[in-house]
Amino acid sequence: MTIKSLCTLAFAVAVAACAAGCSPKADNAGVPTGDAHNVTLTADQRQHIQLYTVTQAQYHKVVEAAGVVDFDNDQATSVLAPFSGPVSRLLVAPGDQVKAGTPLATVDSPDFATATSTYAKALATAETTRRIADADQDLVQHNGVSQREAQQAQTDAANAEADRDAALQGLVSLNINPQVIKDIQQHKPISRIPADIRSPIAGTVVEKLITPGQLLQAGTTPCFTVANLSRVWVMAQISGADLDAVSVGDTADVETGVDSARVTGAVGNISALVNPDTRAVMARVEVDNPRGLLKKQMYVRVHIRARAPSAGLLVPVSAILRDDENLPFVYVVQPDGSFARQHVTLGYRTGDQYDIPEGIKAGAQVVVDGGLFVQFMQNQ
Repeated sequence: MTIKSLCTLAFAVAVAACAAGCSPKADNAGVPTGDAHNVTLTADQRQHIQLYTVTQAQYHKVVEAAGVVDFDNDQATSVLAPFSGPVSRLLVAPGDQVKAGTPLATVDSPDFATATSTYAKALATAETTRRIADADQDLVQHNGVSQREAQQAQTDAANAEADRDAALQGLVSLNINPQVIKDIQQHKPISRIPADIRSPIAGTVVEKLITPGQLLQAGTTPCFTVANLSRVWVMAQISGADLDAVSVGDTADVETGVDSARVTGAVGNISALVNPDTRAVMARVEVDNPRGLLKKQMYVRVHIRARAPSAGLLVPVSAILRDDENLPFVYVVQPDGSFARQHVTLGYRTGDQYDIPEGIKAGAQVVVDGGLFVQFMQNQ
């Protein structure tokens, strides 16, 4: 046989083999159809499973986040030393309840004595110059003094009264006892006046930052922290994935970790910045704290319930199974009555249901009870 004949024979054999491999008969024999993977149950077997019809439903997301307790900064303040001098005596301790104006500590302050004497002198000067100005005003009508002298007296009186008012404001800024100011105004004899650091608000002394003998600098030395602990802030860290489900006004439950107690609050603010370290956004939850269970820097769990509803295809958790690769799937009833394995994407879980964003459509029937039995029959 010639070389040309051999080549012709080889080509014919190759064509025949290709035709045999691509024929419909070979496809049916070598590749099983989709229906071959479905599970068909008898009438008795179907009585042991329960079906659920998937429908579009609304639900409210609950976002869980870690939180840290902080003071309500609208009702807490750091008390600075209003005057300079050494601390002579402490009058309160951390945990004490105080009212606005309660003395917290006594200071031997030359600033305080100077401010008191300055006001007393300014008050006396203002009263004297005013009497002179009023007298000159009466004399000018009888040609007793010139108009120019009367006007100068009025100017001197106005200047003295301005100095008096400035001195009074200086005393008020030192949180002096109002009774002391009244005594000065009534020209009563003033004994040694204690220079007291007073609380600007009512609340609890939560920090004591000074000791007896310590030298204070006016306006710079922090002395105490006073806060109203009946209401606190919980700073919850919200991940980017949950941010769209949280809005101002949403109700929040805070787990205190004390006797499984929970306190309820509301989201008062959502930060406009992202934490560069955690990539989370801070949400401020305002919580009433009448029992004092929440302490500053305490770690808590926060459950924020969204007011705005979400919608999705909800499927009971019992319907979700896992394959050998740990991928979630459900068994869906087919038009012929068989059961087909359908992989799904799990979305948000609300209670005992999953939102399924991908994998099934509304109206589909899935197995919610007996799925493991169907899986066993499929593996036979």
